[in-house]
Amino acid sequence: MKKLKQNIKLFITKEEGLTTVEYAVAGAVIASAVLAAFSGLGGAVATKIGEITGVIS
Repeated sequence: MKKLKQNIKLFITKEEGLTTVEYAVAGAVIASAVLAAFSGLGGAVATKIGEITGVIS
């Protein structure tokens, strides 16, 4: 029973798991920001290409 208590205390005080979760959350936030930026950029590029093809025609 004493070893179980020691393992539980070690698990609670160990911060490696928390750091991994923080990196995962940060990665998800960055990925969604990049996705939003490229989505907006893609619309702007499509508009410009449409304008250029309209002028050429």
